[in-house]
Amino acid sequence: MRPQRTLTARGGLMLFSGVVLLVCGFVIGQRELAGVGFFLLLAPPISALTILGATGRVAQSRALQPNRIPAGTDTRVLVRIGNSSTTWPVIWVRVEDTLPVRLGYEPRYTVGFLAARAVRDVTYLVRPAVRGRYPVGPLRVSVVDPLGCVRVTRQVGAPTPLLVTPPVVPLSTLSASDGSQGENSPRRSVSGAGEQDPIPREYRYGDEMRRVHWRSTAKHGELMVRRDEQHWREHSTLLLDTRFAAHAGEGVWNSLETAVSVAASVAVNLLDSGHELRLHTERGQLHTAHTSGVLDGLATVEASEADGLYGGISTLQGARSSSSSLVVAVLGAVSPEDASALSRVRGSGLHVAVLCTRAAWTDTEHTRRTAELLTANGWRVVEVAEAAELPPLWRRAVTGGSPLAPTGARGSWEGSR
Repeated sequence: MRPQRTLTARGGLMLFSGVVLLVCGFVIGQRELAGVGFFLLLAPPISALTILGATGRVAQSRALQPNRIPAGTDTRVLVRIGNSSTTWPVIWVRVEDTLPVRLGYEPRYTVGFLAARAVRDVTYLVRPAVRGRYPVGPLRVSVVDPLGCVRVTRQVGAPTPLLVTPPVVPLSTLSASDGSQGENSPRRSVSGAGEQDPIPREYRYGDEMRRVHWRSTAKHGELMVRRDEQHWREHSTLLLDTRFAAHAGEGVWNSLETAVSVAASVAVNLLDSGHELRLHTERGQLHTAHTSGVLDGLATVEASEADGLYGGISTLQGARSSSSSLVVAVLGAVSPEDASALSRVRGSGLHVAVLCTRAAWTDTEHTRRTAELLTANGWRVVEVAEAAELPPLWRRAVTGGSPLAPTGARGSWEGSR
């Protein structure tokens, strides 16, 4: 960005006074008065010559500690300002960091005199309340001449990204029996990692020598290695409703933020419990290889313009969802047609629907009818106004305990028997 040069109030007053004195001196024939006026006219431009290229000599660097945080927590921004010149000082420096509106007011600091090769550090805290990816910066540097008549402002450096993940509430860790529908349920898959199986196999190129089973090798006359045990892992499917029309509210009170926080909490809980998770919205699937990937993906999820949940429900009705041990749907306001389609989703595992009560429901009767329809078709329904209400309701939903309603909101479910 090219430097912007502006007159300060002092510089404007000096020029105005110089013009007045110069005219008056010529009119009344007072050379001394005209000389003072002429000096006042020349002072600002001459003083401005002393800061030519000054903003170009100001260098900066920025560090975020940390650069990835959950919503509602602090990160420290460290800005280092230095004079890159080995000869010329910068008389007066003020810096202002550029921040998005959601990160609060833009901090301003007066650094003052900056000698040659001098360095100054300034720090401040930001606490984003809403998830997302925010640019911190660039830095605006202002330099003023020694008389304070001219100010030169320039943006230096590039923005530093800050990733704000959705807040996660701790949930009860699922046991192997939670949501089970019998020993023959097809909800599990084979994984190739585990304890070593005593039954050996023939050596293959690339096998590690430490896995050689020497007793079997001597018996068979060829190299034999231990095989990895194939053990079972749970499958879970999570649907997040991100439709713009389904949610209501602004900022941290937007029901979409509640839904994303609930989905993040459930996803982290399932991954920590050893489940293979498939997380998707009505628009498609999100990355679920590990917890940090899930949180990073949910941090940047935006509301969609989709009219209905058909894309998400069709995924739940797919072949793989039928083998899921747990199916979770985190919903905003759903239409009767979507609720009916969702109620027809079948599978051998446990089905849990989390309804966000602050979403764009037409009235409480709309919420009640949706909950009753899902409950009648084997879903366990939980109603929450905010993510903090989820832990006790989640525990009872997945373990089959008695219904429990959150404070300030109605929560109910009935397990399929």
